[in-house]
Order: sequence, then structure tokens, then C-alpha cells
Amino acid sequence: MRLLKSTLTAGLVLAATLPVQAATNEDVEMSFYPYKGGVPTHDGLKAGLVIDQSNVEQFKAVIDPAMFEFVTQGWTKITVGETTSFDLHPNYVQATRDGLGKVKLGEKSGEIEGFIAGRPFPEEPSLDDPRAGEKLAWNYKYGYNWGDNAAIYPFYWKYKDMNSGKLERTIKFNFHFLNYMHRVNQEPLPEISPNPSKLFRAIYVQALEPFDVKDTQLLIHRYEDDLKRDNAWLYLGFQRRVRRLASGQVTDAFLGSDVMIEDFEGYNGRINDMEWNFKGAKNILVPFYNHNSLKLSEEHKESDGYQFVEMGDKGNCFPQITWQLRKVYELENKPRDPNHPISKRVHYIDAQTFTIPRTLTYDRKGDLWKSWQIGQAHPDHHLPKNKGTGVAIDDSFTMIDVQAMHCTTGQFKGQVDPALNPANKFTVQNLRASGR
Repeated sequence: MRLLKSTLTAGLVLAATLPVQAATNEDVEMSFYPYKGGVPTHDGLKAGLVIDQSNVEQFKAVIDPAMFEFVTQGWTKITVGETTSFDLHPNYVQATRDGLGKVKLGEKSGEIEGFIAGRPFPEEPSLDDPRAGEKLAWNYKYGYNWGDNAAIYPFYWKYKDMNSGKLERTIKFNFHFLNYMHRVNQEPLPEISPNPSKLFRAIYVQALEPFDVKDTQLLIHRYEDDLKRDNAWLYLGFQRRVRRLASGQVTDAFLGSDVMIEDFEGYNGRINDMEWNFKGAKNILVPFYNHNSLKLSEEHKESDGYQFVEMGDKGNCFPQITWQLRKVYELENKPRDPNHPISKRVHYIDAQTFTIPRTLTYDRKGDLWKSWQIGQAHPDHHLPKNKGTGVAIDDSFTMIDVQAMHCTTGQFKGQVDPALNPANKFTVQNLRASGR
């Protein structure tokens, strides 16, 4: 019996390391161009429709649970836009084709083998695959989110009391993103060299105003080895010194906002820190739109004429945008650390771009705590420099703490511009130099 049990265990481990079915070129086509055969539909849903308290029940099947409650309570409305294709850059698609049949999961969570570039697992996920969730997480990690490098320059965060609508605080940031490895479009290719620490990605954040947080900076180094913990440093302008962040601080409120560092971009952490469970594919409304077609804010207008997304509805906590009916994968992650402040997140990952436009976060008791929304703008209907980049531009956000009735909103000027992201910006030395 003991021998039988050992043999079965070994068989399960072996099965988990192999693809359920080898991906094909047809899988790549379906993964990157899901709307070639037509866009998803739902009875009565059409572009221009406004979903509010009067008709929301009719569309419950295509609205995530938190947004359904917000509309039901009259906090906001959903304006439906036409479903459009957000084609990723051809180089990223080709890199995926070049990797077909070469990529598989390792024996342990956080291990991947044979990956070079592109989307690691372009095949349709299966509920019968016990590691389908983990594969989706790798697709997100190695997605074309911001391309090889980009910046949000500038980036306005606003803290608001949801009941009164009072604006409590505005912080102006610059955010920068750089991929060191698996680059497919911007020189140098395929990797920035030298890269002795084998970094995969870095994020650099600089607060510009107000005065009390000016020159506060955050630097995150994510390693290619997912089993190796991120390195992160914080430069506090008023202290004029760099200190290393403890791993637990990534789940603290970042500068007093409703957002954790771990929340950045939808999920900003290691694969191995979470248990990943695929819950199925569905068509739901998600915040995808053409920035230049919106009625935009007159506040913070840039010298080049760029205008930011307007906020409105209850507490001025909701971006005034349009939503598309799109195919998503519902992906649940649960922290392995029993001391983590949440019990789980439910991500709705866009099946074409692998960005995360909607995330619902639950507290330790299992109650809904936060609703995380990141609006995705089509690059060809945004800044001229973004046209043709194949990057779904993060363009607006709202993080709503439904228990505290508080929100933090974000207004972006996303720029796919290598000149804004030199490698020396992503160093501890730059924290000190920029903070003087």
C-alpha cells in the first residue's frame, strides 16, 4: 500500500509539471485575437446603453458582484461601449509562437522551465487542470503590461471620503516600469546587460507633491527567480535616507491610501506567495475604452493638451468611462502566509491582454473589503507616442474600501517612452541622488 501511494504521488507530481495539452498556433490565434470570429453578446446589451438601478437586474450575469451592488445601490452607472480588439505588439505574439512546446511548470509553485519570451501558456485554461490558475498567473507576470518599459508621468492619486465626497488629499507621482529580461520590442533585446542580479523587472516611484511627501521614492526589484523575494527600498524625503522595506510592508496602506504595494497593476507580488485557482472563463463588462472619445476632466490639464479621466458619482469615486463586454478568466488567489491581511482576491483577467481590470479583495473573515478597478485605454486612441505600441494603457483607477466607505482614485498619463526609463533610474544610488 505504501509503495502504491508513493507511485501515485510521483505520478501526480509528474502530471503537474507537464502541459495538459501542447499549445498550437491555433491556440495562439485564439489567445491573442479572440474577437476575430465576432464579439460577445448579451440580450439587450448594446453600445451606448446606460445600466443603472432601473435595469441592472437584466444584466446581472455580465457584471461582477461588487459592481452589481454599486449600481443597485445607485452609487454609479455603467455606460456600455463597443467591444474592440486590443491587439498586442506583433513581436510579443511571435515570441509566443517561438516558445510553443518549450514551456512547462516546474515541480514547485513559482518554478517555470523553458520560457524565453511572450505568453508562456497561450492554450485555453481547463478546469480539469489542477495548475491552470498558476499558468494564468505566469501569463500575467510575463504579460505585455506596459511593454518592455513605460512611465505614468504624471500620476494623480486622490483620497476621498465616500459618504461626503470630501477630497482629503492629492498626491502627484511619477511611476516608471522597466523589464530587464524577456524584452521583445525596445532595445536592448532580449535583456539589459549587465544584469548580474538576474532581475526580471523593476518599478520606481517618485512623489512630486505636496511638500510633506515630496521626494519620497519607492524602488522594487523583482528577480527572475520567483522563489527569491523582491528587494524593495523606500527613500523618505523628510528623513533624507534610504531604508529597506520589510516583506510585510507591501501589504500596508501605501502613503495612507487605500492601495497596498502588493495591489499595484492588479497584483504586484510573487507567484509563489499565493495559491492560484482558476474558476472559469466568462464574458463580463470591464473598464476598456478609447481615452480620446471620453468627456475628460478640465483639472490638471497638461501643456501638450492631454486631459485626464474625469471622476464622478458617489463620493467622486468612479471614473467616468465606458465598459466593454469582454472575455475574462476568473482567477482566485489565496495568500500562503497566514498573517496576510486578506483571505483572498478574485481577479477578472482580460483574456486578450492579460491585464487585470477588476479585482475584488476579501478580508480575513471572508467579507468583501475592497473593489479595485483599473481602466484600460486603447493605445491607438491615446497619446500619439502610444499609437502602435500594442500596450493596453492603464489610464484610470479607483480602489474602494467598502467597509470604511473611502476611496483612492488615480488619473494617469501613461507613456510608452524608453527615454523616460533609463536603467540607472532603477538603482538605490538614484534614490539618494534624486532625493537631495
